[in-house]
Amino acid sequence: MKTILSYLLLVLCVSQSASASDELALNAKQIQTLGITTAALPAKQSGEVSGLPAQVVIPPNQLYVISTPLPAMVEQTLVGVGDSVKKGQPIARLQSPALAEAQRGLLQASVQNQLAKENLAREEALWKDGIIAESRYRATKGMAIEAQAALAERKQQLRLSGMSDTAIAQLQSDNNLSSQLTMTSPIDGVVLEKSASAGQRLDAAVPMFMIAKLKPLALEIQAPLAYTRDLKIGAAVTVPAYAASGKLTAIGRSLTGANQTILLRAMIQQGAENLRPGQFVEASISINANGGAQWNIPNSAISRIAGRTVVFVETPQGFRAQTINVLNEGAQNSVVSGELKGDEKIAVRGVSTLKSSMMGIGGGEDE
Repeated sequence: MKTILSYLLLVLCVSQSASASDELALNAKQIQTLGITTAALPAKQSGEVSGLPAQVVIPPNQLYVISTPLPAMVEQTLVGVGDSVKKGQPIARLQSPALAEAQRGLLQASVQNQLAKENLAREEALWKDGIIAESRYRATKGMAIEAQAALAERKQQLRLSGMSDTAIAQLQSDNNLSSQLTMTSPIDGVVLEKSASAGQRLDAAVPMFMIAKLKPLALEIQAPLAYTRDLKIGAAVTVPAYAASGKLTAIGRSLTGANQTILLRAMIQQGAENLRPGQFVEASISINANGGAQWNIPNSAISRIAGRTVVFVETPQGFRAQTINVLNEGAQNSVVSGELKGDEKIAVRGVSTLKSSMMGIGGGEDE
């Protein structure tokens, strides 16, 4: 009998509807009988998309991998994972016969360069006095240029091996060869990985340490395509659970194949020390809602009728179907905008009954 009564009331609602098709006439007793519950529209909120899954990552330009420049044996490691390091700080010492060989090559190139300079000076004087032909002078000049280039090459090889310009100059001055190679940190940062230990023999270009600067950090955010409609580069991004904030720096142009989401990137400037690389968090992004107000309402209050998305606003005569835009649809609540004042009451239970009444369902049912 209760179901029959509901249908009879629906027929009554349809017959009492106002001239506007979005209006439904219901009195307080009918509302109570149909089990319709209303709630005040929540306070306006600033436009944002919240609860987006994100992962903390290190910006590529802040991550360094330190590898062995030459074949060597690890003599000593001076830092461990998690240690903070300064730029130029020694992090490991290696023994490398190849380094001594490279130093010997530099000394040979230095001697050849000096001899070439002296020959060029002598040949230039003889040419100016007309004693030798110009072709001989030019040949000597070419040899001097080649010797200078060979010396520069040897110096660069030692720089790549980790020797500083001061150490190279000292080597040329005292001719003292050494097979010990000291690895240093290229930045102020934190050691994230250490893959070598004392006594280990390594080939050239084998990674030993990974060092990163951990401020600022970046976020890689996965967002449904619909959420990105109002996003702008530079929008404020927050990680509420860790008091971290920053700016949106990139909006992806392609969808991921698995979950059809867009990749967003943000740079976290404030509170980066509260985050850890690789950590999974939830992020919120402010959105441009074209100046309109927004409300966070329960999904039970939202209906879709004939291509429209509506909420039922309580009026003195009953209810009015008000068109809204869903900006962020969540599991329980959604962020919406629309032509609402903010002081309305909306139906949050019994909405399906109101929807059926608007669509005229039940008018033809018999008892």
